[in-house]
Amino acid sequence: MSKRDDLIAKYAADLKDKCGMTPDMGLLTKVTIGCGPSIYNDDASTVSGSDEGELETVKNNFLIKKLGLADSAKLDEGIAKCIDTYGKSNRSKYRAVVYYMLTKHFGKESVYG
Repeated sequence: MSKRDDLIAKYAADLKDKCGMTPDMGLLTKVTIGCGPSIYNDDASTVSGSDEGELETVKNNFLIKKLGLADSAKLDEGIAKCIDTYGKSNRSKYRAVVYYMLTKHFGKESVYG
């Protein structure tokens, strides 16, 4: 297996064990590929759920630019719900997992068609 395949398996395990979700492996793979090389960088591969700047970046760069959602309070609520589901005490929130959950939450799977 490639390094990316190993990471996707790790992300799937997080979704199952920490978030109580059964991942759609096709979508998870596409979301992971969409994250680009950031998945291989320890700092860039995770999202800090307590860093407002980081959450603003997720909102602007992923939800608005990538998924094409309009800026509204619903985006902040979606991010908060995702962070709660992943577990606030869980320090390693993988970016691909957060993006996958947000894609599902907002019903934007078609972006990865």
